[in-house]
Amino acid sequence: MSGAPVLDAHGHVGTWPDFLIPDPTAEGLVATMDRIGVAAMGISHLLAVGPDAEGGNRLALDVAARFPGRFGVWQVYNPHHRTPLVTGGVWGVKLHPDVHQCPLDDPLYEPVWRLGLPVLAHGQTDSPWSDPARFAAVAARHPGVPLLMGHTGLWPYGFARAARLAEGHPNLYLEVCGSRMTGRWIARLAATVGAGRVVFGSDACFLDLRTGYGRVALAPLTDADRALVQGGNLARLLGPRLA
Repeated sequence: MSGAPVLDAHGHVGTWPDFLIPDPTAEGLVATMDRIGVAAMGISHLLAVGPDAEGGNRLALDVAARFPGRFGVWQVYNPHHRTPLVTGGVWGVKLHPDVHQCPLDDPLYEPVWRLGLPVLAHGQTDSPWSDPARFAAVAARHPGVPLLMGHTGLWPYGFARAARLAEGHPNLYLEVCGSRMTGRWIARLAATVGAGRVVFGSDACFLDLRTGYGRVALAPLTDADRALVQGGNLARLLGPRLA
């Protein structure tokens, strides 16, 4: 097994009304990260994803300050509220087109693309808001913006199509969290777009971090490809923001 640092691109803190989250705290996440060897995790606060992006972003930044080096912040942008964004002290921007019911390629998101920060967005095959085809359209329009397709489109019947759509866009990454993802699918995605554009994420605290990382740790990948997926790719695209 590779000794490369493990970086989780997709995490959360806080509660959500539609899901049971046994432990929504940063303390719980850090304890699990320490147990399995995850060096850092990118988080957005679920309050920010939901009704209060500005207030939730402040809470996420507070969490990152309490645990230096363990959490990077994906600040949530609500396109209907024109949420204030910062360029320093964060990993990038988190978009959830389905919650906000705004298509990813809508002009309302233009303030985000103009920042040039890395962007993690919820992706969901056949969604009117976040189908992988919308990611490909945005990636083509903004080639200088690193764009992570959350969940690789979410549904297994769409994974292969999501990878094919991403092939021609070097700034578009496939982030692999989700309860339907498997280690074999991770290897198939890497074979399609190249291991350099597949990124580990767990969706903790929604989903169990241990299970999410286990999929990558046991996927049929070479050690070199596993090192890229489990952290090397994210470290490269974040650069000094990871420090």
